[in-house]
This record gives sequence, C-alpha cells and structure tokens, in this order.
Amino acid sequence: MHHSTSFLLPSIPSKDRSPPNYALIVLNQNLPRFTPLLWEHAKLRVFADGGANRAYDELPQFFPREDALNVRHRYKPDVIKGDMDSIRSEVLDFYKVNGAKIIDQSHDQDTTDLHKCVLDIQNFARESELSYLYVLVTGAVGGRFDHEAGNINVLYRFSNMRIILLSDDCLIHLLPRGHLHKIHIEPSIVGPHCGLIPIGAPSGRSTTTGLKWNLTDTAMEFGGLVSTSNIVEEDTVTVQSDSDLLWTISIKQPSGLPSS
Repeated sequence: MHHSTSFLLPSIPSKDRSPPNYALIVLNQNLPRFTPLLWEHAKLRVFADGGANRAYDELPQFFPREDALNVRHRYKPDVIKGDMDSIRSEVLDFYKVNGAKIIDQSHDQDTTDLHKCVLDIQNFARESELSYLYVLVTGAVGGRFDHEAGNINVLYRFSNMRIILLSDDCLIHLLPRGHLHKIHIEPSIVGPHCGLIPIGAPSGRSTTTGLKWNLTDTAMEFGGLVSTSNIVEEDTVTVQSDSDLLWTISIKQPSGLPSS
C-alpha cells in the first residue's frame, strides 16, 4: 500500500500513482492553519456537529483582510452531521439557509460524530473508489484525551478506508497488518519526527526501512518497546507488521514560526 502527504501541498503532483479523491471532515477542535488548502483539495466537505462552530468562527481568522461573512459563504459544507448537541443555533441556521444538508442523528448515542460522518462518506463512495479515497480529519488531535481515543478507534473501525487525523503539529493514520506499506515522505512539509505504535494488540514482528532506528522482526507492545520519537532519514519509509500499527509524523511549521 502506498501512502502520501501530497494533500499538504498546494497542488497534487502528477507523479502520484493514482489520482486521489479527498473528503474533509471538520471536528470541534482548533482548525489547523492549512485547513483552507485541504478544503480546496476536497470534493466532499462535512462538518461534524460542533465542527461547524469552529469553521464559522475560525475560518475568517485565516483571511483577516476579508469580510467574515464573505469567507463563511465561501466555505460552506456539503453536509453537517452529528447528534447536534454542540452546534450553535445561529450557526446551524446560517449553513442550512445556504444549502448545507443537515443530518440529525441525536438518536444514536453509541457512536462518535466522527464515526457518523465516516459512515456517511463510506456509504456515499462506491467500493471501487475507496482505495483512492482519503478522508482528511481536522481537529482530531488535541483537546480531551477521551475524544482523541475515540477518533483513533474510528481508524480501527474503518480499517478498509484511508482516514488521516490532522492537527497543526502532526498527522496519524492506520497501517493495516499484512501489507507492505510504502510511505512517501514530502520532506519540505513533514518530518523528521515519527512513530509506529501498536494500539489494540501487540505486534509480534515489525520491520521497517528508511528510519534512523529501524525495526527488524521486532516485537512491540505497551509495557515494552514502542517506536516513538523515531526519525525519518529517507524519502520512502517501508513498514510491514503482523499487527495493525498507527503511523504518526510531525508536520513542519512555516518558516519563522517556533516549533512546538
């Protein structure tokens, strides 16, 4: 399986093996600085409940010289979905009047808003499209840890989909077991810090190339070895494991901004 972070570039390189399709989900945490870029790449944009408040309040801040109302009209979602316990009434009314489809699932308290949105995208896409579909999720990292854990659980619940959790500082996605994963690094925008984390089950054997501290049929588990604070050293990283692993890599700050 091939993995790329070219969605963080202003344009998708033509060298990409297959043209990807992108869907964007906005959750109820601070929007990363590159949210407008993700928006331009996405063909489907979904606000998860309180994520609508974030977009309404924060997107105009990315364009301080523009009228806030004009920015809000430009960044209208296709869908707002969730249990609707966080979205403010004036925000809901604004997007509803401006054509957003509203899906109230307040009857379902057993799944997270992210789960609800991913399920909607999965149902929307044809099976043949799933291998080329990237679901980009902003606001998935940061804030309450139980929310982060719930978002990570969605990666496992939909392991047949390419779901990428994003914050200003890093991205996270699942590497399903049994595949040879080739992760193409864009060194101008991501790295060098990275990690491979076995959540849910130990990894009996994991092997990598392209890292400063590579694994060779190495066992990993919580309470033992976990490959955090590793360093990318090549433009392609390969990973193979007998267990599902989380891959995370840092996202570089623009020049002139301090690193966190």
